Amino acid sequence: MFARRAFLAGPAALLGARAFAQAPGGAEVTCPAGRFTGERVGGIARFRGIRYGRAERFRRAMAVPPERDPVRATAFGPACPQRGKYRPQSEDCLFLNIWTPQTDARARLPVMVYVHGGAYANGSVTDPENDGASLAGKGVVLVTVNHRLNALGYLYLASLDPRFPDSGNNGQLDLILALQWVRANIAAFGGDPSQVTMFGQSGGGAKIATLTAMPAARGLYHRVATMSGQQVAVTDAERSTERARAYLAALGASPRDVSPALTVPVERLLEALSAGDPFEDSPVYMGPVLDRRNVMRHPFSPGAAPAARELAWMLGGTRDETRAYFDPDSMEMRTLSWDAVGAKIAAELPVKAPVETIVAEYRRRFPAHAPADVFFAATSDGRSWRPMLEEAEALARAGRPAFVYQFDFASPVEPVRGAFHALDIPFVFGTLAGSPAGTGPESRAVSAAMQDRFVAFARSGTPNAPGLPAWPAYRLRDRATMVFDRRSRVVRDPRGWQRRLFAPYPYTQPGT
Repeated sequence: MFARRAFLAGPAALLGARAFAQAPGGAEVTCPAGRFTGERVGGIARFRGIRYGRAERFRRAMAVPPERDPVRATAFGPACPQRGKYRPQSEDCLFLNIWTPQTDARARLPVMVYVHGGAYANGSVTDPENDGASLAGKGVVLVTVNHRLNALGYLYLASLDPRFPDSGNNGQLDLILALQWVRANIAAFGGDPSQVTMFGQSGGGAKIATLTAMPAARGLYHRVATMSGQQVAVTDAERSTERARAYLAALGASPRDVSPALTVPVERLLEALSAGDPFEDSPVYMGPVLDRRNVMRHPFSPGAAPAARELAWMLGGTRDETRAYFDPDSMEMRTLSWDAVGAKIAAELPVKAPVETIVAEYRRRFPAHAPADVFFAATSDGRSWRPMLEEAEALARAGRPAFVYQFDFASPVEPVRGAFHALDIPFVFGTLAGSPAGTGPESRAVSAAMQDRFVAFARSGTPNAPGLPAWPAYRLRDRATMVFDRRSRVVRDPRGWQRRLFAPYPYTQPGT
């Protein structure tokens, strides 16, 4: 559900034109973790590749002692091993990166911690779209975090081998360890540890939502902004154990002796991810586990977790999410027939809804739509927007209404994909160059509007600020939603009929 479509960007996209305006200079910070030397580029100090933990395979990560010698923090640490484009990769991947406009403990700037997408399987904050210079230039301290993924972060072995009690949630525990590092050290980088906003796209948002069900994360962050990423429920221990059995079988290991999994090359661990899932027609799923040790309940089922009600929330998504997952120009989509579209929609929906009714209603509402257009609209509404609504409605019922947005600005680079999944990332980060966002005046204006709102939220827990049009919170009486587009505006219940169409059918979190 949280697949991340990757886009290759040229080197200019890494920092943007402003950051390349001058050669890097030096920046140095001394904090409890040690003394770190970074670079100062375009008025922003950046520190890349700061270690926040170490971990043995399938075991909970541990904090590292303070560095005795000065650390040169000028290059990203590796990404977690995965099947993807990010290089280098290493199991030793627990590194974070910081961009700050002021390396002065008296600055007390709001802190924004970003968690990357890619479901629980892949991704890295070393992606050029995740560069923090532009956001830091708006007056925040920006932190990005890499952590363990796939089998390294979420293979649940606790029921098979008591040596690995945390294995199904190690990726989540890595994030908690990073937040603990931030709490202890970020003041020296100009940040305020009492004003920490976590934000993440796709799987990153899901991981953040899961943290609300983890007592160890409580108090480490104060605000949440998720972008097309939700986690209403997590997987139970029984299903996670069966998936571990299927994975170990593909690895050539026995559930009675998982020791071979500890020593095989990491490439073999990645190959075994192709094992069939015992519950779904897909490769084996791995994600957070309701282990009653680290994850104590479902994040939003039933209702919002108590910890979630203590936080300020911003939730959103893109209008045409699933146009990222299926190529609209492919022969499959261009030849999709009315006879076949219902079955194709049903295969993607996390609700058991009568697809004949769904197709008929979309055809009635959009008589000019081709079958592929109905497929993209129905799956974006029923698969991607629906879990965001689950969380927004739960928070509203709990008296902690979120601020909800919908991103409607279509890519000027790939217009056939519209406002697809992950398109909002470069707009929030201000990393437009080399991305599908485009760099024209309209793209720059939408990016500025989103950055203003995200930074305001990090400062105060509300995206409202002097000079900005009012953005009401999402309440059940009107479901106010900010629509980001060429003319951004607040719309009441913008997908009202779609919401009512899918509402009678209970939502099932994919993978659970």
